[in-house]
Amino acid sequence: MSSALLGCMGGAVLSGALSDRFGRKRLLILAGAIFTLSSMGTALAGSFAIFVINRVLGGVAIGLASNLSPLYIAEIAPAAIRGKLVSINQLTIVIGILAAQVINWLIAEPVPLDATPEQILASWNGQIGWRWMFGVTAVPSLLFFLAMFFVLESPRWLANAGHEERCRRILAKVGGLAYAQAALGEIQKTLQANSAGSRFELRELLDSRVRPAVVIGVALAVFQQWCGINVIFNYAEEIFSSAGYGVSDILFNIVITGLVNLMFTFVAIATVDNLGRRSLLLAGSAALAVVYLLIGACYATGTQGTHVLILVVAAIAIFACTLGPVTWVVLSEIFPNRARGRAMSLSVFALWAGCFTLTYTFPLLNRALGPAGTFWVYAAICLLGFAFILLRLPETKGITLEEIESRLDARSAAT
Repeated sequence: MSSALLGCMGGAVLSGALSDRFGRKRLLILAGAIFTLSSMGTALAGSFAIFVINRVLGGVAIGLASNLSPLYIAEIAPAAIRGKLVSINQLTIVIGILAAQVINWLIAEPVPLDATPEQILASWNGQIGWRWMFGVTAVPSLLFFLAMFFVLESPRWLANAGHEERCRRILAKVGGLAYAQAALGEIQKTLQANSAGSRFELRELLDSRVRPAVVIGVALAVFQQWCGINVIFNYAEEIFSSAGYGVSDILFNIVITGLVNLMFTFVAIATVDNLGRRSLLLAGSAALAVVYLLIGACYATGTQGTHVLILVVAAIAIFACTLGPVTWVVLSEIFPNRARGRAMSLSVFALWAGCFTLTYTFPLLNRALGPAGTFWVYAAICLLGFAFILLRLPETKGITLEEIESRLDARSAAT
């Protein structure tokens, strides 16, 4: 688990400076190549050390893609549908998770309920099946790598790099000539205001005009992980087992969580450009806090069973239509044009660091506080996240990236 997350943090760190220098498209092509090689390397690993190295490399690819995919979509999408298109990125991730769950369920051979760890290790699953589970991921990885060669470069990166004519042609393909002229004018205006042509330095993320957006981005990224939902995904087997489900049912139940995740992501796609980012994030934070309080109460009173599973599924549904996709939408659009690559990189690094911390600390919290206390801690974190969003996050639906930059500039000047 943790080796891949460490790779994610490394990929996120590299993505900012490299994508600002070489462009979003080239780095996504690199991510596709690493995905493909690490998939095959993990499946064919002859030793645990080689397995871990390939897990880390796979994590690097995730770190690159998780940063650059929503960023690229936000930079090329018209304002009116930007939220919907960035949410579709999250939808494809959810489809991938569900596909992996279904394929793993189909690949795995049934394991007797009374099987010992030694018997499980000696089974076909323990000897061969896991290699197929990793190996099949090379197929979508290769398709992603090849498809990226046909994708246009980000127009905002091209403008920042001085390729205005290429930027205008791509914007015209997206929205027509009138749209291209208006959008390019706005982009040039923000770049001129921020000394276009000079190289953006990492220390400029602390500049008073950039810092408010960076604080919001890092805080939201960490909150998306610390809200506790990945504990439910990563430790679903443990939760289902404690609720009384046998080993033979666990993989199928994990598939059910994937279906719920998929269905409710469509809710986010349908509402993010209508209800807005801020409203959905506030609703999700409050609702998750309530669900975690109830899950904690179930564990505290020793009442485990179907109702715990219903609460777990409710938590996944809430996350899937609010904090899951909408956080990525906000991260992709709140940063200034010049700073977007590196500021997004910092936020995504914080997100994966938060994920690593959450995954690592859950067993420790579970032992120290018990399941009830652990879920109550996550409820408290959700309430803190609600307060932060209420006080600090402006609404960004329906306005251009350049307008968002101007509004955040005005806010920082006022404070």
